[in-house]
Amino acid sequence: MKKRQKKNKKILFISSIGGHLTQLMQLKPLFEEYDYHIVTEKSEITLKLREKHPISYLVYGARNYPVKYLFKFSYNVIKSLFIFLREKPDIVITTGAHTSVPMCYIAKLFRKKVVFIESFAKSKSPTLSGRMVYPIADLFIVQWETMKEFYPNAVHGGSIY
Repeated sequence: MKKRQKKNKKILFISSIGGHLTQLMQLKPLFEEYDYHIVTEKSEITLKLREKHPISYLVYGARNYPVKYLFKFSYNVIKSLFIFLREKPDIVITTGAHTSVPMCYIAKLFRKKVVFIESFAKSKSPTLSGRMVYPIADLFIVQWETMKEFYPNAVHGGSIY
């Protein structure tokens, strides 16, 4: 009965490509326990995920081209809203980065839970996305004890690797 209840919960997992997505995929055991959907940026690598997982794509937008990034980010915000409304998640779990921030705020607008896992790569300083989501996160997890200096209400969860 408990397993059935878990399957009824819908979790939206979201991250940027690269290391953030690698960390997110470490949560794969949760995919078997819950109804889930993944959101990440579209690339040759992430297109292959479609073979095994329910997935939606956002546009990749590097911040080193500010004007282009502004348009891509705006598009991703609107697309994130449509994905959220279509998937109707109960919980949004993210490992960052910029791609995930709008989805976290959308989830809070709809009174859904937000879980943010700060990057394993950050042990001495916070990420921009972490600083932006920390005030609204229902659960904020750091992978290094030293990060509690920046996020005092965070939970030290250890490494997800």
